[in-house]
Amino acid sequence: MKRELIGRKIRVIKSTNRAYMGITGTVIDETKNMLILDNGRKLIKENIFIEMDGTVIDGKKIVGRPEDRIKR
Repeated sequence: MKRELIGRKIRVIKSTNRAYMGITGTVIDETKNMLILDNGRKLIKENIFIEMDGTVIDGKKIVGRPEDRIKR
């Protein structure tokens, strides 16, 4: 997964934390372990599966600093 997530609309489709299910929003910041959405929600990457642009992404595959992920 080499795409930038900041500025993209996402939707949580599966999560180990039931409170995350169905959350939608635009990613405004990203840390090593979290996605921060425009609605103030903070999502732990390791616990979620997200849908972005019609693609399902396992959060475990995007854990890490964004700048390092893009280099991979």
